[in-house]
Amino acid sequence: METSTEGAVPEEAAAAGEAGAPVADGPAPAVARAPASLSPSRASDFMQCPLLYRFRVIDKLPEKPSEAATRGTLVHAVLERLFDAPASDRTAPRAKSMIPAQWDRLRETKPEVVELFADDPEGERLARWLTEAEQLVERWFTLEDPTRLEPAERELFVEARLDSGLTLRGIIDRVDVAPTGEVRIVDYKTGKAPRPEYAEGALFQMKFYALVVWRLKRVVPRRLQLVYLGSGDVLTYDPEIADLERVERKLLALWDAIREATETGEWRPRPTKLCGWCDHQAVCPEFGGTPPVYPLPVRAPGSGG
Repeated sequence: METSTEGAVPEEAAAAGEAGAPVADGPAPAVARAPASLSPSRASDFMQCPLLYRFRVIDKLPEKPSEAATRGTLVHAVLERLFDAPASDRTAPRAKSMIPAQWDRLRETKPEVVELFADDPEGERLARWLTEAEQLVERWFTLEDPTRLEPAERELFVEARLDSGLTLRGIIDRVDVAPTGEVRIVDYKTGKAPRPEYAEGALFQMKFYALVVWRLKRVVPRRLQLVYLGSGDVLTYDPEIADLERVERKLLALWDAIREATETGEWRPRPTKLCGWCDHQAVCPEFGGTPPVYPLPVRAPGSGG
């Protein structure tokens, strides 16, 4: 599930083994742990802002749910469970009819999302929000035909340990396998497609997943496909081994930087326009805040790596 203002697909299962996935509520654990693995979302966090990574992974600071991210979670749940029905029943009306039940289920499993509409006693905002979710689900049927698809996997948790010792993990929305054995990795996005100059950044998550699949199965996925429900676009990319080797080198360099920051306690903020969306401005030096006391041991100066 990547970091954007429209919200990433949930990576709770992947994050369960990755120290410090952001949590919506509840006390932080008594003992902080150094990062032990890397997911696409956390890799994107560090590239966006090392201090944001620290707040989420090391300090485990709580974050409020957002309407956009929660809507993405809801839509993903509907698209995943639609494939439980026979092919002939995978219609837009059926998919839209699933939204209320999936919203109820989401409120049960994540009670914190109820606060999104706490100031909406008449339910008007909630009704508009649910209508927007319906529109996203309906648009998917103009981009793919679920009656012709039989996914091999849905919401697939993947994990691979590289030769370097780095563990990569994440959750893939959908894996399709052709009769010839060719693999397609599909990810749903409830936002709009990026401009062409930003397409490479959008594909980072998909190449990450392709690398994990390659290391696990020794099969290079034939196609990576991003389905943008917000704009009705489909972005595809056919990776090669050289692509995945470059991604692995990038991740290893990224992990070295994360380990260095973990050991020294030096997590520098990186101000961008995305700071306006950050929940942690109150403890960010860029906004006059003071980060929490660093909870991990710090390497003594001059002691080396």
